[in-house]
Amino acid sequence: MEHQLSYNEYLAVAELLRLQRPKSNPPHHDEMLFIIIHQTYELWFKLILHEFDAVKEDLCRDDWFTAERRLWRVVEIQRVLVSQIHILETMPPVNFLAFRDLLKPASGFQSSQFREMEFLLGLKDRRVLGCFNDDLQAKAQLERRLEESTLADEFYKAMARRGFQVAPPPQRSSFEWQSWLERTVSELVKLYVEEPADDAVYRVAERLIEVDENLSLWRYHHMKIVERIIGSRIGTGGSEGVGYLKHTLGYKAFPELWEVRSRIEFS
Repeated sequence: MEHQLSYNEYLAVAELLRLQRPKSNPPHHDEMLFIIIHQTYELWFKLILHEFDAVKEDLCRDDWFTAERRLWRVVEIQRVLVSQIHILETMPPVNFLAFRDLLKPASGFQSSQFREMEFLLGLKDRRVLGCFNDDLQAKAQLERRLEESTLADEFYKAMARRGFQVAPPPQRSSFEWQSWLERTVSELVKLYVEEPADDAVYRVAERLIEVDENLSLWRYHHMKIVERIIGSRIGTGGSEGVGYLKHTLGYKAFPELWEVRSRIEFS
């Protein structure tokens, strides 16, 4: 009889369920929650990266409709990420302290997939690579992401092909950044106020700022959860903990799309 594919086989459920391995001995009840929450995040991060790579290809082909639809999917995933993190609030601080020291020196700062997402969104920081000296595969992947184009690069290249006077952004630390920002915002204002607007570009631009907004919301909720559980303690990897997370709240992947709001005038 021909073998019939089963649900568990297709999804590799047996292998998946063997990946939750608490470090506490005997295993602390809430460590399972902590592991599953973070493993689930990594799965969602994998899908977001999958979609971001596809969006770049869509924009290269000038397929604005599919690019917008994929970005919409990312936005919906991000909403899950924000709500999901609050499950950790069901873990009393003392329960986390029961196994927290066993995590050292591991830290969420070392999520290579999260760093990949930041790089794809233009938030590139070569200093991050130093956190992955003991994980050469992750470091190599991040180095590749550092060198490849971002979503903004492909977005503005595709805009230029539609007649807009825009170009991919330079490095934010460069002398050209401020002048690029001014020129790009002036051109983006046309997208938001002129009639008829280029609806395809407008819809993708709005999805991009929505992705950026939801990333900020996730950072904020993450910071508050950490503060609620460990207070002002130093992070397991030696970072400032909540202090570092507060610093990241001001990061913007698409500052030019935010600045447009300050330049629009009604006539």
